[in-house]
Amino acid sequence: MTAAVPDLPPRADAPEGRWRPGIRVAAVVAGHVRVRRPAAPAARSQVRLLLRPPGVYRPQGDTRLLASCVRRERLDASGRVLDLCTGTGAVALVAARTGARVTAVDVSARAVATAWVNARLHRRRIRLHRGDLLAPVAGGRFDLITANPPYVPVDPAAGAGGRGAALAWDAGPDGRLVLDRICRTAPGLLAAGGVLLLVQSALADVPATLALLRGAGLRVEVAARRRQAFGPVMTARAALFERRGLIRPGEREEELVVVRGVRDG
Repeated sequence: MTAAVPDLPPRADAPEGRWRPGIRVAAVVAGHVRVRRPAAPAARSQVRLLLRPPGVYRPQGDTRLLASCVRRERLDASGRVLDLCTGTGAVALVAARTGARVTAVDVSARAVATAWVNARLHRRRIRLHRGDLLAPVAGGRFDLITANPPYVPVDPAAGAGGRGAALAWDAGPDGRLVLDRICRTAPGLLAAGGVLLLVQSALADVPATLALLRGAGLRVEVAARRRQAFGPVMTARAALFERRGLIRPGEREEELVVVRGVRDG
């Protein structure tokens, strides 16, 4: 039920569920959270944990890549941040540590509840909404919008979007079911000089993202890249990706990118 906060080095030697030093969630029973802390300050380490119950997206490579870009932005107590598809709230927490006013949105009630608990555990104030992307914050203006949306292509025979936990990654036959909506609507909520940071897989057509954001009036660039091995979901669809020419035969890696768009003026 726990996962490492993405702004820290990954711990390959400490698998999910094992007790480690730092703040940790021991159990969630009937809506109550019991938190265990190390007895002595000397036992503390830099590893802090996030609650991550079943059905909520686990922070991983894309989360870390997006979080690293958030930390490069100039944020302070006057900043207004919106984190879309927040999941555990990991990226929202990174922004909140700067003192910025952070709002986070997710369509999953379980994810919103999880992000609320994580914000309390880390003593950060995050305004949380359950809803469909920008609907809960319509009319707002933000200095930074971040998003780690679903972007994994699915078999066309399986339908457009996912269900249950798969809502966090299934994104239609081309992987752009949610990406296109964010590219068309999020720029309208950016303040002058505001920044959009959007993470996705290269399998979901990065040039299309760049073109849509340019069309919305943003100055765009690829701000970060990361190659990583396929996880279980991508591995299970490798044959589909090969048939569609998205990867080479036998290839089992993907490139993640963070697209950065700026509204000048």
